[in-house]
Amino acid sequence: MSKTTGEKIRVLLADDHAMIREGLSTLLNAQPDMEVVGEVSDGRMAVEKARQSRPDIIVMDVTMPRMSGATATAEIRQHLPDVRVLALTMHEDRSYLHELLKAGATGYVIKRSAANDLIRAIRTIAAGGVYLDPTMAGKVVSGFVGKEPTYGGASVNGLSEREEAVLRQIAHGYSNKEIAAQLSLSVKTVETYKARSTEKLGLNSRVDIVRYARDRGWLEEM
Repeated sequence: MSKTTGEKIRVLLADDHAMIREGLSTLLNAQPDMEVVGEVSDGRMAVEKARQSRPDIIVMDVTMPRMSGATATAEIRQHLPDVRVLALTMHEDRSYLHELLKAGATGYVIKRSAANDLIRAIRTIAAGGVYLDPTMAGKVVSGFVGKEPTYGGASVNGLSEREEAVLRQIAHGYSNKEIAAQLSLSVKTVETYKARSTEKLGLNSRVDIVRYARDRGWLEEM
């Protein structure tokens, strides 16, 4: 899904706290490229409203009555594959992240994050990308490099150590510039490692990278 210029991103809000919904609605409707097309207070209503309004993105609370955010996400993605889900949660536990990604969410934002992070996440997802809260990504990525056995500089998945390090951080929402700073590389070198690793693995998009990382258990490690 990618929005054309001038077309607003249609957002459905699903959260069991009325004050949060009200605040989010005011924030999003103030953006020139967004409009809130509905608000619901539980997971079951999120599924029903999604079928009725066909939003571009659902901002989904993880913990809600009647049906959890993960269950609602899985059901919505099964019946409405073009609708994308951005998980909004107070939980900073990797198990919640893994559960939501497995259910089909393409974004994960912590509630205590700045409003700009939510806006950025929605725009990223609307453009066809994947967004993971930087706070969460930092926790998950920490300690990843060099965890798998390597042979002659190549890891067991066929990637070099640097290629894998770059791919892991891409999967957790870091930009090429941020990865370059963390690994003491140039942005151009990061782009080269990314191109090599995705070509070796047959990955065509950031979504493919996140799914690959999930399947290998990278998103479950600390």
